[in-house]
Amino acid sequence: MANFHRLSVKDITRETSKAVSLTFEVPTNLKTEFKFKAGQYITLKCDIDGEEVRRDYSLCAAPLENELKVAVKEVEDGTFSKYANTVLKPGDDLEVAPPNGRFIFDPETNKGNIALFAAGSGITPVLGILKCALEQTDKQVVLIYGNKSQSDAMFLDEILQLRGDYKGRFHVQLVFSQEDVEDAVFGRIEKSTVNFALKNKFKNISVGTYYLCGPEPMIHTVKDVLVENGADESDIKFELFQVTATADDNTTEIANGNTEVTVILDDETFKFQMSQESSILDAALEEDIDAPYSCQGGICSTCLAKLTEGKATMRQNNILTDSELEEGLILTCQAHPTTPKIVVDYDDV
Repeated sequence: MANFHRLSVKDITRETSKAVSLTFEVPTNLKTEFKFKAGQYITLKCDIDGEEVRRDYSLCAAPLENELKVAVKEVEDGTFSKYANTVLKPGDDLEVAPPNGRFIFDPETNKGNIALFAAGSGITPVLGILKCALEQTDKQVVLIYGNKSQSDAMFLDEILQLRGDYKGRFHVQLVFSQEDVEDAVFGRIEKSTVNFALKNKFKNISVGTYYLCGPEPMIHTVKDVLVENGADESDIKFELFQVTATADDNTTEIANGNTEVTVILDDETFKFQMSQESSILDAALEEDIDAPYSCQGGICSTCLAKLTEGKATMRQNNILTDSELEEGLILTCQAHPTTPKIVVDYDDV
């Protein structure tokens, strides 16, 4: 179960016309619980117009900065993003869960130089990762950062300042799709952009690990090009910020029977019957079980659990690897039971 704590918003900074960064005040007694690794996210929870809203936002600070900071870009029909950009003010409180996520950079174990690809708000975890790499290692760091225009690019001034501060180690290629800027690539992060950056402009930098964050099409494009150029898939880390629906997304066959479910959560055991047409998470929440969740779209890993008995099928999986699936890990917001009995353990992950 996500253990939420009420934290005060210490500062709100306007990053672009459509994005703000939020910095939270973390009390001394919670400092240890809110320690994080570069690239992780926090879950925010609040009540907006009588409805509980939960959203995940990546931390855009490096661990050594001792700041719990996220950026929120306002999106059309975005309930919380509009609230954060137009209503929220310093001194307001939000419910915040401790850092989570597996899209992380570990300065002690990371393999070789790093190249990072970010589009739009995908820069948020990438910024924390690149700052950590620059501060805590001597590795070369390459950033390819795509936006519509300079005015849309969050943290652009900070990135350019870092390039000056770490001249010779930090290399930046900006990409703008709606503005022609000197030394920037005009267009999007696509196959030609990846090849230009890694095979031409930064060809003398041997990259060991790649970090990708942004919309799904960009992630797949960059990953495919990297593999074509000899990169090992295990060295490509990615986090999706938007999932594009495809014809295959809804073709997973969902059974229409019933299943007896045992849920283990916080050392407690719950048993109930559910329809196989419901997701395991939805069924647990219907039983008033405080199961962890956030995005409910298969993008974050907040609802992760282990299936220790029985079988289930997932409508969508953009996170778990084949080995993790073999271990029995499932995203409960996407998983539907397919056997008469299942046991779901949230504690064994």
